[in-house]
Formats: sequence, structure tokens, C-alpha cells
Amino acid sequence: GNGPSGICLSYLLSGYTPYFKRHSLHPHPILQRKLEEAPEVSVLDQDLEYLSEGLEGRSHSPVALLFDTLQRPDTDFGGTAESVLTWWHEPDRAIPHLVLGRNAPGGAWHSIEGSMVTLSRGEWMGLPDLPFKEWLKQKRRGLKNNRATAEDIAQYYQHYVMKKGLQKNFRCGTVVTSVRKVSAESISNHTQKDLQEDSDSIWSSNEKSAEVFQVDGFFKTVEGDKEPFSIYAENVVLATGTYDNPTWLGVKGENLSYVHHQLSALEEAVKSNSVGIMTDPVLVVGAGLTAADAILFAHHCNIPVIHVFRRRVTDPGLIFNQLPKTMYPEYHKVHQMMKEQTAACAGPYERYISLPEHHVLSFGKDKKCIFQDKNGCQKAYKISMALVLTGSNPNLSFLPNDGIDLALDSDQPVNPKRNPIDVDPFTYECTQEKGLYALGPLAGDNFVRFVQGGALAVASSLLKKANQNPP
Repeated sequence: GNGPSGICLSYLLSGYTPYFKRHSLHPHPILQRKLEEAPEVSVLDQDLEYLSEGLEGRSHSPVALLFDTLQRPDTDFGGTAESVLTWWHEPDRAIPHLVLGRNAPGGAWHSIEGSMVTLSRGEWMGLPDLPFKEWLKQKRRGLKNNRATAEDIAQYYQHYVMKKGLQKNFRCGTVVTSVRKVSAESISNHTQKDLQEDSDSIWSSNEKSAEVFQVDGFFKTVEGDKEPFSIYAENVVLATGTYDNPTWLGVKGENLSYVHHQLSALEEAVKSNSVGIMTDPVLVVGAGLTAADAILFAHHCNIPVIHVFRRRVTDPGLIFNQLPKTMYPEYHKVHQMMKEQTAACAGPYERYISLPEHHVLSFGKDKKCIFQDKNGCQKAYKISMALVLTGSNPNLSFLPNDGIDLALDSDQPVNPKRNPIDVDPFTYECTQEKGLYALGPLAGDNFVRFVQGGALAVASSLLKKANQNPP
């Protein structure tokens, strides 16, 4: 995967090394004291468990909190204190690696509607040692309400790869079809393809490890052909995110042509004038931020909306109840609509009805949709199109058994929120499969600012392994 997790890891594996910046002051006194103990030792070579002990914040991962607070010391309190890290390029510490991705560097950010404003503040989308704000300034653009558009972010990630000289490690237009363990002896000499033509260090320690990973897949060529490849590696990092498979409700008629599972379908329908101010309402199912984006988009285009979701509007688990109003005024507006505009009582917002604690029973061929409330009462509405926006699941079909054996609950599919891959919190190595690592949403880290700590943990672990097997 070549999204933010993969890019950040490539940066750390390319010899870019973080040290505590002498004479800088971190607002967390205990962390400051620990950092002063060994300023000449890079953070990658220190004990991450010791450094991250006692840190608190908006992530469950100690290493995510550590790397975040080193880069943005008081950002949660609205502060703009500078990073306490200084970066040195030490090419002799680089570890040969390849980053495989379907699209351009930036991953799913290239699939999101370009004008969408992100949930996170702009500076939280930045990667190490190239502040997002500075890059936007060069583009002569300010941040709207401290937040950036998806197009800005996708461009920034591509720029980052070029600016840091990482592009030689990236192979875009690749699809991985299989990752599996094979015995090193079974690979005959002539198939030992190196990761990079100019270095053979990757094979130097192979005698020591009896098993390696075989990664199969294909390149999409400019002509549209598929060119197969096989790579052998001692370590593989899964950083494929969660954007691949939208969740289905599993109800009758969900496969009909007017039922969609991506927000882009609404944008296309507006462009082609198949929905508008005079058409039947658009149905939006779900109560997350993508559903909110659909409602805002429809509202902006004066398209009528019926909004169906299972939770109560006051449910603390609802994302809207966790967002500060001042920073997210438009999501706060959607939440207001959800509360004030139920079918039972008309509110001030035209062309919008909310049906809390309802679920879809079926979609009919005549575009009639049947809902049921918590008491079992049913309602039918005629709609023009349906958008089921209830989250997405990763696609791990390239792993044995779809990667289910790697999850915390190995009876259920991997899910970023409910059932992530089980990893060691300080190395991000899979507990069930040594040499395999998982990063980002697959390991339960769902925000760009927090995926970077996972990359730090993986890089630290791989450097320790490389030092045990010096070339």
C-alpha cells in the first residue's frame, strides 16, 4: 500500500533518522527528561515503550501518541509549538525496500472527491519534516478553517515522495494477488529476484532465515497489459488501508442499479441531472462522516434527502457527538438536522427528513424502499437513488484465509474499528506471523496523524533486525 502509512515508512527506511533537537523544550516534563537522557541516540534506536509510557491522547497506540507529540507537541490544545525532532539523512542506515501501490502515491486520497474538506485539521495530515501548511503556502493557498481538501492532500503526498527522493522505492500500478510464506531452499537461484537491482544485501542474511515471503502480483503497463511479478522478502508490511470494500446491508434488492455504496455516485447523478430539486428524494443510509458529506452535498444542490440510521441522535458513539462544534460547523449542522427534522416533526430545514433508529428492510424494483423502526412499524418511501454509506472493509484476499487468522478475533473478518489485525504495540509485527507487519487502519490506527507512529515502530523493529544480521 502506498498511502500515508507506506510513504512515512519508506521515508524512515530510506535513512532519514529522527533525533531529539538539542535545547528544544517539550511541554510534557517527563517526556522531556527522557529525551534529554540520550540526545545523541536516534529515536529509532531508543526504547519506544519507555519513551511512550504515560502519554495520553486521542489514540490507543502508545507509539502513535509518542511520534505525534514529538512532531506536534501541543496541537490538541490548539498550540503551534515546533517539533522537537531534527532529521538527519544517514544513507548507510537505509534498508532496501519496495512500496507497491495500485495508484499514485497517496493511496485512497486519490479516490476521494477532490473538493471534500477533511475531517482532520490540515497540519494533522502532514508527514515528517515537511509541514503541510508550508507546502500549502508555496501553493499560495490558505487553509479553510484550518482544514484541507482531499485534492490538496493527494497532491501533497505525491510531492512529498518526490521532494524526499523516495520515488525509486515506489512501484505504482501494481496489484498484489498473493502473499505467502515459502521455504528459502525451495527458491532456486535463478528466481532469486532482488528488490533493487543495485544492491544484494537483502539476500545476504537469507541463510539465517529458513522462510521468506513470496509476493505475487502484476504490473499494469501503459498499454493496459498485465505483467506478472514475484518478489521474495524477509519482511512484508501490510498498509493497504480500508477503502476497498464498502459495507453492504445484506438486504433484498441491494444489488439493484439505483442502490450505490459510494459517495461518488451522487456526484455523478448530479452531473448527469438524473437527480435534482424536482426528483424523488435521495436515500442516505448511515450516520458516519461519509453519510454527512452526502447530505451536505445534496443540501448544497437542493436535492431532497431521506436519512436513515440505526442509532439514536444522542448516542455517545455517534461521531457527531465527539466533534468540537467550532472546528466542524458543517457536521454540527448535519447533526442539528438529524435531531430537529424527524418524520414525526417538521423542522426548519427544507427537503430533509431524518429517520433515527430505523433500518432498511428492502429495496423494490419500483424504487420503493421499506424501512422498519425499533417498534417494528414499517414505512415505505419512493426514492430516486439510494446511497448506503455505512463504512468499508479492507480487501485482504491476497492473504491466506483473507487474513482472518491475523485478526484479534480470528473467527471474524478484519475490521479497522471492531477487529483489527493483532500486532505487537511497539513493533507492529503480527503476533500470529513473524516477519509480517500491519500499519494504519488494518492495525486500528484510523487517522493520518496517528498512522505515523506505527511506521516508526516498524522501522525501529526492522533496523534492529538488520543490525542482528549485518551485511
